[in-house]
Amino acid sequence: MPVGFLRRLMMSTGHAELQPEDARLAIASVLVMAARADGKYDDHEATIIDRVLAKRFGLSAELARGLREQGEEAESEAIDIYQFTKAIRASIPHEDRVAIIEELWGIVLSDGVRDPHEDSLMRQIVDRLGLSPMDSALARQKVAGGGSAPGM
Repeated sequence: MPVGFLRRLMMSTGHAELQPEDARLAIASVLVMAARADGKYDDHEATIIDRVLAKRFGLSAELARGLREQGEEAESEAIDIYQFTKAIRASIPHEDRVAIIEELWGIVLSDGVRDPHEDSLMRQIVDRLGLSPMDSALARQKVAGGGSAPGM
């Protein structure tokens, strides 16, 4: 599954070509990538991702878990974040990409520790999604000020 998915992402040149399932899987993959960035991916972070996916896409817990598991597989097969961020940027409106950054910060900050690898990944994702450092800072502040990760 990931090989076909990754091939479709790399061959996609625009909004109309990307299937909604591929956009969902790209978002799930980026969420997993953020959770794994500090080298400590655990059940707590997986549960947060499940909740984010369930809320974002209106999925049952079982379907959200399945989407996360597909995201884990796709992320482990990926060379870098480019194919995921390209798909998200091409198919998701600006304001929804900001919401994705909030969800990513929620996962990154869920352990209470700012890791340099996570910060670096977030800068790359923000840039590749066509967002500004200010968008990211405001999203991070919103999540940090809220006291919990999205979906909690």
